[in-house]
Amino acid sequence: MESLKGRTALVTGSSRGLGRAIALALARDGADVAVNYFNREAEAEAVRQEILQSGRRCVSIQADVSVKPQVDKLVSEVQDRLGTIDILINNAGVARVQPIDAVGEDDWDYVLDTNLKSCFLMTQAVLPSMRNRKWGRIVNLSSVAAQTGGVIGPHYASSKAGMLGLTHFYAARLAKEGITVNAIAPALVETEMVTGNVNAKPDLIPVGRFGVPDEVAEVALMLVRNGYITGQTVNVNGGWVMS
Repeated sequence: MESLKGRTALVTGSSRGLGRAIALALARDGADVAVNYFNREAEAEAVRQEILQSGRRCVSIQADVSVKPQVDKLVSEVQDRLGTIDILINNAGVARVQPIDAVGEDDWDYVLDTNLKSCFLMTQAVLPSMRNRKWGRIVNLSSVAAQTGGVIGPHYASSKAGMLGLTHFYAARLAKEGITVNAIAPALVETEMVTGNVNAKPDLIPVGRFGVPDEVAEVALMLVRNGYITGQTVNVNGGWVMS
């Protein structure tokens, strides 16, 4: 297992929830961290301060990662302020809980752009420097919805399933270049997205409770530190899907 000291990580959507927990875990293990947020500036600043207090460098940068010019600016700013990005955590995502007949084209586009297109744009933006240095770690935050359909809607399930396809594609083609690409598929972790969804109930989970963000962050850290795991989807779901 490799130390992250001297590495730079960028975690999208890391002002709260899973992104926050992963950003803090990476910092505790020695990485400098770029905290990305869309509209939760105060919460992102709180994460930044916590990381700085741990002795690591950290910046907090606003960007809509579903828009290419903003992605390019985000990556450029992180590299200018912290150095080359070694670790990318594609965590930014949204959920619109809707019945089937209420999902319109605008809903579909919004969810697919935020959850899936952003993953593609961010990966493409960081790959040149990773390939040049022959080292990189990319972790995509998918969902049990990719495997079961989930409890949110067809747009959300499709976006998360698409992330698994991207993971497989990049992992297969980058394995010989020192770059690993993996996905995590959590189920009903205690975040704002889950607690605000009336369809999300602990009794759906065999272990009988929601997960907590740190349980997902531990897996993300393991994947980042391990250079032999690539192209995998790690299920952190309390037994909902067994493989």
